[in-house]
Amino acid sequence: MRLLFLLDAAKDRPSDVQRLVAYDYLLVHSGDVENGPQSLHPAVPFRGTEFLIKRDLIQDGLAQIFARELVDKIFDKTGISYRGNALTTAFCSLMTSHYATELRLRAEWVILNFSSLSNVDLSNYMNENVGHWGAEFDRQTALNQLEL
Repeated sequence: MRLLFLLDAAKDRPSDVQRLVAYDYLLVHSGDVENGPQSLHPAVPFRGTEFLIKRDLIQDGLAQIFARELVDKIFDKTGISYRGNALTTAFCSLMTSHYATELRLRAEWVILNFSSLSNVDLSNYMNENVGHWGAEFDRQTALNQLEL
């Protein structure tokens, strides 16, 4: 579902799997980004590792939504990428819950703030920051153990 909201917000800009992995993390943990909106999901310990293990899940999700014609698959000289289509928009518009509204807002924020980055720059940004996201729990755990 989150991929659909991201691809809908991206309009005609295709995204490869690695970009979508980064976007998905930023979508649910937007509060990790300086001046980002409040995160949709709780700030759990070691959440930065989500970025490192999501690729297979994202690929499986893309296969499912592509099979239902909710996204387009694009083959070009750089590889395979995905783009939203009219069905993406129509499907997302059916989602009207509070969570869906917040998801839509975060997806638009992700695209506004990160779509202009090249794949290399986005990858560098994620790699530079992912180790810090969730690390505040490591420090707190260490402090708690010292108090014993």
